[in-house]
Amino acid sequence: MKQCALRLVLALAALGLSGAAEAAGNGALSTNADGYHTEVVPYIEAAQVVSAQIDPVNDVVTWTNLAVGLDASIVGKRSAASVSLRYERRIGWDDDDVGGDTVSGVARAGVALAEGLTMEAGGFAARTRVEADGSTSLGGFVSDDSTSQIYSAYAGPSVHTMVDQVEVEGHYRFGYTKVEEPDAIVVAPGQRPADIFDESTIHMAQARAGIGPDVVAPFGFGAGGGFTQQDISNFDQRIRDAYARADAILPISPTVALAGGVGLENVEVSSRDVVRDASGNPLAGPDGRFVTDQSSPRRIDYQTDGLIWDAGVMWRPSRRTALEAYVGHRYGSMNYHGTFSYAPNSRESYNVAVYDNLTSFGGALVNQLAGLPANFEAFVNPINGQVGGCVASLDNGNCLASALGSLRSSVFKSRGVMASHSLDLGRTRVSTGVGYDQRKYIPAAGSGIDVSGATDEMVWAAVYGTTELDLYSSFSAGASINWFDSGFAGDGKSTGYSMSMAYNRDLLRGLSGVAAVGLDGVVRDNVPDFLAASALLGLRYSFFDR
Repeated sequence: MKQCALRLVLALAALGLSGAAEAAGNGALSTNADGYHTEVVPYIEAAQVVSAQIDPVNDVVTWTNLAVGLDASIVGKRSAASVSLRYERRIGWDDDDVGGDTVSGVARAGVALAEGLTMEAGGFAARTRVEADGSTSLGGFVSDDSTSQIYSAYAGPSVHTMVDQVEVEGHYRFGYTKVEEPDAIVVAPGQRPADIFDESTIHMAQARAGIGPDVVAPFGFGAGGGFTQQDISNFDQRIRDAYARADAILPISPTVALAGGVGLENVEVSSRDVVRDASGNPLAGPDGRFVTDQSSPRRIDYQTDGLIWDAGVMWRPSRRTALEAYVGHRYGSMNYHGTFSYAPNSRESYNVAVYDNLTSFGGALVNQLAGLPANFEAFVNPINGQVGGCVASLDNGNCLASALGSLRSSVFKSRGVMASHSLDLGRTRVSTGVGYDQRKYIPAAGSGIDVSGATDEMVWAAVYGTTELDLYSSFSAGASINWFDSGFAGDGKSTGYSMSMAYNRDLLRGLSGVAAVGLDGVVRDNVPDFLAASALLGLRYSFFDR
């Protein structure tokens, strides 16, 4: 047993030591205790919804939902994928201005194309409410003008092979994120709304070669490097990060190893000026975002280069428990990151992640999406069809809630922690997540927006559960809340929350009925609160392919 545990510790080292946190999601395919399985369930749905806005004004609207969707879970010898995707068309009654289309869902897949070669991909779509301070709330705000559609996707190959006694690996990831502009944002008198993120691309490449302990020396060692570039359309902001490092690992017991690395890194954040009127005031376009002057020279907003280092410990007392914790220096300051996972049995898992990086809204969302397991179950709000901020998985839980905290366009240094718990008792499944996220913004030099030293903070929590009441019926419920404290003068604090519950009943083979209720709201310092209650009654027909 001790020799097996040692091999597992050393396998963690082969993933790149502290760099493994950055390459989250690369490599392994998911399996489960039941072996391989395939479950693909496309469906169509029709429902009637009534929503009563309670604050700040009393208003009742009704509409019809027509939706098509797909829920799929595939675990094979060379592949694993999970998909929850839904397209919804809303048809308002009378003069209710609620008509429109919504795409929502989350997907993650990994396919082994050949020995040592894996292709991975993922996607996310959601509709969210946007506040004047840039904070967001996933909820049932279908009839509100302050909602925006978010899309994000990534794809890329990973290579992992042995060349004689040298382990070689490489990863590439391309990601794209788009945020549609809201029609209107509720603002306090004299308050200027945040410049909302538009779109971005990210290219990330990493490579490493290493030799394990006791091959040519008592310790293992390796060398590698990486390059990341993020391009954000707002002010043509650009993040470039290139590094090279050497690392080593020293086993000190069958279950514990010390790890560390040292290298050089160059980080540069740059942008262009904003278009200004004759008086020098920044100009906004029809979408409410500031217009970038593409003819202006690129200006440096932040730059650091020189020595980087980290040191930490890796602990693997059994195949069910793993810990990595690191402290070091990066991005011009002290850096802390690590992961912890614990599965006390085959039906339960705990996961904790501490992160510290420099990124943008698009980069943070792509990174969290790539960190999702390839075998998971997504919770879907029964009222609006939106996926929740966390997914349930016994492989390694993860949440997107921290990445969705704010839609501000500025580049930021992000620090935080997230924890998740998944429990599968067969008839009953529960998933919970909590986290803290801090964003210190880096101003675009020519934007005219002073964000120097401004720091947003968010604490969030989410819980989802479902249980089978009998052979023909089930009950599900979910709730989420996020407390947001803006570091910008005049923005204040806000609290967004959403809760829902649904009863499902099988009527005929493939045909089921659903009744659901929900409550969504935002509590704000400077403008009136928002509160709405909703109810749904509908039918779903599922096409089974097992």
